[in-house]
Amino acid sequence: MKKVYVEITNICNLNCSFCIKNNRQEIFMSTDKFLIILDKLQGHTKYLYFHLLGEPLMHPAINEFIDIASQKYLINITTNGYLIKNIMNNKNIRQLNISLHSFNEIYHKSLESYLNDIFEVTDNLKKYSYINYRIWINSPYKNKIIAILENKYNTKINKHTTLEKNVFIDFDSEFVWPDLNNNYYNEFGTCRALKDHLGILVDGTVVPCCLDSRGTIKLGNIFMEDLDDIQNNDLYQNMLQGFKNNKRCAELCKHCQFKKN
Repeated sequence: MKKVYVEITNICNLNCSFCIKNNRQEIFMSTDKFLIILDKLQGHTKYLYFHLLGEPLMHPAINEFIDIASQKYLINITTNGYLIKNIMNNKNIRQLNISLHSFNEIYHKSLESYLNDIFEVTDNLKKYSYINYRIWINSPYKNKIIAILENKYNTKINKHTTLEKNVFIDFDSEFVWPDLNNNYYNEFGTCRALKDHLGILVDGTVVPCCLDSRGTIKLGNIFMEDLDDIQNNDLYQNMLQGFKNNKRCAELCKHCQFKKN
């Protein structure tokens, strides 16, 4: 697989308006369970993404998890940036994605202070990691953030701009989370889910993608089953075959607008 999303915690330090919100028991994954995941994913992927719901840098063992996993996998982190100093000196991160649209003045921190903390860390980590700043085009702070980045990197920013070696910025539109109760419905469409990626929630539930953050489509549990067995079960195979035939089999997928084809 191209990548596997691993949710090491579903707890977050923010309360963003665009987030679907966590309705599950709040958990920090234990080291023992994390090691089980690392063992069971061997041979299935080289790339781990600490990302589904929650803020991974809240995990008290975040650096231990990165260091252990990086012995066999390439580690990618997605963070809102507020706790970025927790990984200040970690050299074992392949790519650090920072969601700058998470900034909001309601968190009692100025934009300048928020970005300066991020720059302090990224200036250190860019020697070892790819740094990817992410921002939504409708973010209310977009223009101010761009101005600060242009001054920092002495460049004019356009869409998908390389700011300097190993440092990039990526613009995108805010997506709508799939939800069984939304007004969108389409039985047709394909997806890369299950073919080149899947997700593992903090309780071990295997889901088809990073957008199923509530575990609506439960394919199995990595703590109780091997991934090969999960991939060979009827639900997994029916969904996979459906996507190949441009058909969405799972009800949640029919309510997903991420790919509208």
